[in-house]
Amino acid sequence: MIDNDWSTKLKNIEREFDGLPPEPSLAFKKMQSEEERRAQERAQQRAAAIGAGARLLLVFALFGALAIWPYANHCGAGWFGYVGAEVVIVAGGLWVAFTTWRHRLPKMHALSLVIILVGLVLIASEVLPRTGYASVDPKNPPQLWCPETSAPQPPTGSGTRLAPPSAAEEANVALPTSDLVGERVRYAAKSMESRWQESSSDLVKQLRPQRAVLERIAHPESRLPRDP
Repeated sequence: MIDNDWSTKLKNIEREFDGLPPEPSLAFKKMQSEEERRAQERAQQRAAAIGAGARLLLVFALFGALAIWPYANHCGAGWFGYVGAEVVIVAGGLWVAFTTWRHRLPKMHALSLVIILVGLVLIASEVLPRTGYASVDPKNPPQLWCPETSAPQPPTGSGTRLAPPSAAEEANVALPTSDLVGERVRYAAKSMESRWQESSSDLVKQLRPQRAVLERIAHPESRLPRDP
């Protein structure tokens, strides 16, 4: 023990001679390492809180998407997409719960558990009525698959007769789209031709006096009186 004390004192004397501060004690070193560890934990916890908050924002955005769902979700593919969005909400809640449990964030962890519970309730409210485990309206029960809709058939009773289609209806039915376009083009051409003829005849009527004057100038003998 005495040798150790003298060696420690000699080290301190050498540090003082070199202008260095005295060597820190073991208690000070332990306290310093503990402070560094706590600062690192606080930084990690702060980063984890930011990450968990971003995940919570994504989950709340999915809740907002469910509130303004723009597609039909009563049956079929639309219903499966709606339930899939609810499953994603539950998965996001589990993701946030795992992160908050790992980094010891109690408030966010409780909020994530609430999100998981709400997501499970939403899924149960959609699935149970369609599987027979919940009371539904017997007149309009919710269905998993949409029923096939068929076009209404015309009445074919023995006492009723259908009137035969007119010639115009038969022409419209039998006429394909290309023929309709051709008919419209021909009609437009005929209307333009008739308008051109009308405008040319009007122009000829307007130029008749000028034409007569030109003929008189070109043939002055026609204005001389004839001999009896």
